[in-house]
Parts: sequence; C-alpha cells; structure tokens
Amino acid sequence: MTDTATAPTPTPEQQYATFHERRELSVVQPKGSLALVNTQWIDSEQTIWGVPGTWAPLPAGQSGLLLKAVAADGITVDGELVDGEVVVRGKDDPSPSEISFSETVSGFVIASEQGNYALRVWDSQSEAIQEFGSIDAYDYNPDWVIQAQWTEIPGGKAVGFEHLKDNGATRDEVVPGDITFTKDGVDYDLAAFKAGRALQLVFADATNGDETYSVGRFLFLAPNADGTITLDFNRAVLPPCAFSYNFNCPLPPKQNRFAVKIEAGEKNVLKKDGSLLH
Repeated sequence: MTDTATAPTPTPEQQYATFHERRELSVVQPKGSLALVNTQWIDSEQTIWGVPGTWAPLPAGQSGLLLKAVAADGITVDGELVDGEVVVRGKDDPSPSEISFSETVSGFVIASEQGNYALRVWDSQSEAIQEFGSIDAYDYNPDWVIQAQWTEIPGGKAVGFEHLKDNGATRDEVVPGDITFTKDGVDYDLAAFKAGRALQLVFADATNGDETYSVGRFLFLAPNADGTITLDFNRAVLPPCAFSYNFNCPLPPKQNRFAVKIEAGEKNVLKKDGSLLH
C-alpha cells in the first residue's frame, strides 16, 4: 500500500522561525550585509582604503571605473589578473565586473543617480562577521498581520525619500500604488516603492531607538491578485545600515511613520556577548 500522507503545513510560528534562521544566515554570506567594509565614491584618481591599485572616473556616459594595478597587487577582474589598466564595469552595466582582491576580499562598482561611481569592498571574514551573535527579534505576533487594500496608480507616482547620508536631500522613487488600511481606529495610507519584483516599505514606529534600530525597518511586499496586499510585520527586517555603516539606507517618509509600537519583526543586531553591534 502506498503511503500518501503528506507533511503537515507549517504553522505561522514555524514559518516565521524558518524565515528568521535564513535571515541570520544571509547576513554572514561573502556579500551579506555584515561583509561590507567600505563604500568609496571616486571623483578623481585616488587610492581606496583597504585595497590596492589606483581608481579613477571614466568619461561621462561610460559605466564603471578605471583601475590601474600591477600584477604584484594580486587583483583579478572578471577572472583576469590585472597588470596595467582595465575598465571595471558598474552594476548599471548589463554585464557588471566582479573584482577579487584575495581569497576573502572582493568588490564591485555601484552607480549613483547622478552618474558617478563607487567601489564597494566586501570581506567574508570581516570584523563584524566575527563579532556577530544574532538578530534580536520579537516573538511571532499575529496582531501585526494586516490585510490592506492595494490601489494601483497608473504610471506610478514619484515620492521623495531621504537617505541616511544625503544631508536632507531626497531621491524620487516610483510608488506604483497606494496601500490603505484601518487599525485600531486609525487610517493609514502607506507608500512602498519598487524594489526589483517586490515593493519595499520603509517604515518607522514608536519602538525605534528604544526596542528597535533607530533608523527604522523594511518590509518587502507583493500585491495579491484580489486587490489586497498582506503586510506581515513579523517579516519586518533591519535595513543594511544596521549591519554596516558603509550602506546608505532610505529613511521612512512622513506617511510611513507609525505613532504606535509595532512589536513584530527584527529589533537589533547583537554581538556574541549580547551587546549591540552598532
């Protein structure tokens, strides 16, 4: 007789535990958030802290940076040892370059909206990875699983988001729809911008700076086919800047700032001894 029994469907609490375990594994990967040790913008020929070679901008309209190095520096770009000059293509290029400085240190080039470029340096054995203990998080809280209404905006709308290191300047992000719901008698109208195939909600609440990371948290979403959108704040994650000062994270716009405590999701990054990493 064939056994047709299937494994029981995991409970929401079990699914949450699996999600949390995977999050903790992700941040210690070779290009996980804890591995980023430098982001340096290049506006003239210069050296970069922690890695060899000299780096310079390319002519306007070209993607990436110009690297000058000798074979003894041990830098490879796209698998080839650099001995002379090479163009290192940025992440905005259809075929971005991969850079290796050593067995543990790697890099790639990122672009800004203004068209300048920076080198990001990753170390799979960074000090932060060595010190990392856990991501502190709330227990699963069903009260913060919200079924909201999703109203698509044809063509989307531009909403200005400040970033942590931009001194108050805003960057326009495309918000493709409105997220609305009522909780405990309060009406909410949230703005989530496009992040690849998902929507990214950048939010703050009354726990920030006390129980949770001061800057705010992220929640990644996708509209449902029936015109709703599920906001499971148990899946709220810390922004990359909670793990490395070398990230420049978006800040919550006014409409995404909750006056109440959202006691769900991730809280802070902890060292092995239980103290805050940052």
